[in-house]
Amino acid sequence: MNKHIARLTIMAVIVSAASFGHAAGILTPLGSGQAPIQIQDHHVNVVINNGFAQTEVTQTFTNPNAERIEAIYSFPLPKSASLSEVTLTIGEREIHGEVIERKEAERIYEEEKNQGNDAGLANKNEYKTFEFRVSGIEPNSEARIRFVYYQPIEIDSGVGRFVYPLADGGTDELAESFWSVNEKVEGAFSIEVELKTAWPVTSVRTPGYENETSINQIADGHYQARFEQTQGALTRDFVFYYMLRDDLPGRVEMLTYKADAEKPGTFMMILTPGLDLEPLTEGTDYVFTLDVSGSMDQKIHMLTEGVKRAIGQLNPNDRFCVVVFNDNAKMLTRGWTAATPDNVAKTFQVLDGLRANGGTNLFDGLMLGLKQLDADRATNFILVTDAVTNQGELSPKKFHELMKTYDVRFFGFLIGNNANWPLMRVICEGSDGFAREVSTSDDIIGQIALAKSKVGRECLHDAELKISGVKTFNTTDQMIGRVHFGQQLIIFGQYADGGEAALTLKTRQTGEDKTYKTSVQFPDVAVDHPELERLWALSQIEQIELQENIGLTEPAESRSAIVDLGLNYQLVTDHTSMLVLSDDKFENYGVKRLNKERTALEHEAQARRKQNAASNYRVDNQSPMFQRQANHMRHTGGGSGAGAFDPITAMIVALLTGAGVTGARSRKQQG
Repeated sequence: MNKHIARLTIMAVIVSAASFGHAAGILTPLGSGQAPIQIQDHHVNVVINNGFAQTEVTQTFTNPNAERIEAIYSFPLPKSASLSEVTLTIGEREIHGEVIERKEAERIYEEEKNQGNDAGLANKNEYKTFEFRVSGIEPNSEARIRFVYYQPIEIDSGVGRFVYPLADGGTDELAESFWSVNEKVEGAFSIEVELKTAWPVTSVRTPGYENETSINQIADGHYQARFEQTQGALTRDFVFYYMLRDDLPGRVEMLTYKADAEKPGTFMMILTPGLDLEPLTEGTDYVFTLDVSGSMDQKIHMLTEGVKRAIGQLNPNDRFCVVVFNDNAKMLTRGWTAATPDNVAKTFQVLDGLRANGGTNLFDGLMLGLKQLDADRATNFILVTDAVTNQGELSPKKFHELMKTYDVRFFGFLIGNNANWPLMRVICEGSDGFAREVSTSDDIIGQIALAKSKVGRECLHDAELKISGVKTFNTTDQMIGRVHFGQQLIIFGQYADGGEAALTLKTRQTGEDKTYKTSVQFPDVAVDHPELERLWALSQIEQIELQENIGLTEPAESRSAIVDLGLNYQLVTDHTSMLVLSDDKFENYGVKRLNKERTALEHEAQARRKQNAASNYRVDNQSPMFQRQANHMRHTGGGSGAGAFDPITAMIVALLTGAGVTGARSRKQQG
């Protein structure tokens, strides 16, 4: 396939919700004759403190059966979540978890279960779920499970977003045919969120839960939100939005952890560029490629309404076409259509008649959509799918090769839980793209419109970050590629010794080379954020998995590296599990208490932070990396990643109070 010279922009809305039996809830084999384990209560405590969130879940189970029974709890896997703790309380006995290789953990767990001993096991099911097993709950008795995970919080256009995933989406037929799921909570169900940020917050929102949630402002940048009900169900995502004040500067922030001067340190660097990106005013083409497979049955109306809203916002000098796919792909419109009111109305009628059925041939959908390119016009490609591809080409490597053939701007939106992030990362890496997850509790109409504000503006090209003066290593990809309107960049890495470092971001805007510089101080000792080591290790694992999926790393080599990271930093991965046993059992099996040591450090740091106001981790105060041009931004509606919005974005954000964003990095622009 020849390289297309046309500037192609792809916006992808990837819709993938939790598989049946893979939503939050207790799993029971169909036909087992057992009454399902009951969930007596479910409590969630979230702390968002500057760059990352800590989520603690406590749940009590009761066995209504006349015999001892194993409890299996499934929980949708949050994106980039590092599971750090699992604790079981059975009667007066409390036991804790340690991460070991998966096969060995499963062997020991089964052995302990068969002997009637108390044990637990936490596994990761690919990109879909965490699965927790409790070896046996006695008749009419209860057990309590507690687990903790960390994840980075990213800001898009000045808005932070946290999702507690619960929803089910019905994309796993095998799970549906084997498991029944009990998501009912018999007693209290509560979620409490504490937000602490050094930057002023103008509003906080919990869409869909407004009438049930109390929100209290403790101080500027410090909020507490609490939702509580009785006899609820774990069926609906909880989304927490917060909007920063719109006049904040572009900036560089950095969190670090370095136990002592002799050990390597870990850092999380957050760049909010705050750059002016001009609107694009020329006529543009839009390719809408829609998934109408059977797994979209419950989502087809919502998605077509979102696409209709996007088409309705086009200008008369824009053109569009619509591609649909299930087992195969086909054109829904007759080629390119001018976005006149009459043509838009006719297309709406066709969209209203869409029905979902068949399999998912995502590759063919992409292929047919890409074939519509006109080399003389800029093209936006909007893809709506669940990404659970099961027909046609399935190899991630082939998806990567396809996307590298085109010079594309790719925007990915994954709606719901258990979204296929590994495949999306592959597509983004090949296209120098950008991906965002969207909960089914978000507004897809607003999300597409918000994305349009990015597509309708210039972006920075060939962005590359360099750190010199301090030895850094094992960083996430610093060949960032494109930077879009409102995007925030997050870089994880390690460093040898403290000292002053020069930070340089090289990029290109409107054909002109741009360089942004500052100096930052890496500390010799920093003990406030030991959780960064787990977050860094997970970022390394995700990068290794990406390299394997695009064919640059052999599976055996990837597995070895992931196991090492999982064991050293106590992370549950596809190849490691968290085994929960008593202290004496760990000693009998020769399991070192690495997680016990690690969690003790984390608990100490969390206790210190709890007593203090949020710290400001900006590191470029003396020499700002990004100079703000306030008057120009007020005129154009441009702004920083935490600053002013264009009119469309301001309207959408006012309605939604925000949306999360995940930047994907890849090759430099070609052509």
